[in-house]
Amino acid sequence: MTEVWGLTGGIATGKSTVSTWLRQAGLPIIDADVIARQVVAPGTPGLAQIQAIFGADFLRDDGSLNRQRLGQLVFHDPAQLQRLDAITTPLIQAELTRQLADYRQRGVPVVLIDAPTLFEVGYLQHLVDYVMVVTTSVATQKARLMARNKLSAADAQARMDRQWPLAKKVALADVVIDNDGDITQTRQQVVKWLDTNKFGKTNQLK
Repeated sequence: MTEVWGLTGGIATGKSTVSTWLRQAGLPIIDADVIARQVVAPGTPGLAQIQAIFGADFLRDDGSLNRQRLGQLVFHDPAQLQRLDAITTPLIQAELTRQLADYRQRGVPVVLIDAPTLFEVGYLQHLVDYVMVVTTSVATQKARLMARNKLSAADAQARMDRQWPLAKKVALADVVIDNDGDITQTRQQVVKWLDTNKFGKTNQLK
């Protein structure tokens, strides 16, 4: 029986850092962001659909997707975001479900689905048994996002507004990792969760 955990949070809350630690501890992780990039890579049906719907202006000279330009469009226009999601969501869901079935067939005891929009997309909630949410204060989240992505306050807020509020995610979480402090405090919370559940090897994280 494979125990499936969903790992989520808000944009720039530190979910990817926690995911890296869990991977280092030996836990298998299905990364929805990685899949999202794979399904729109050059030569894929996903990228062909995006080009057909949005136009060649959203491709780079090497034929890859200009994610920054497309992001600027969809994060400020819900209708355009819906058009993009209609292309990518079925492709992501199919590959994610395939990977999960493979882990289950192999009898892996625990697997994590790392997905920033686990709650928002809907179907993922039905694939997981438990949810871990990585959170910060909203002010910290916005400051980190502006610094990391070199965004204006308005652009950062627009991206945050496309996700559920952190408080709403926290209310639905089985486990909450508070990443508002320093990185050592965050890592200690992750190690405690691993040790409590007897998941993976935590020696290298302590």
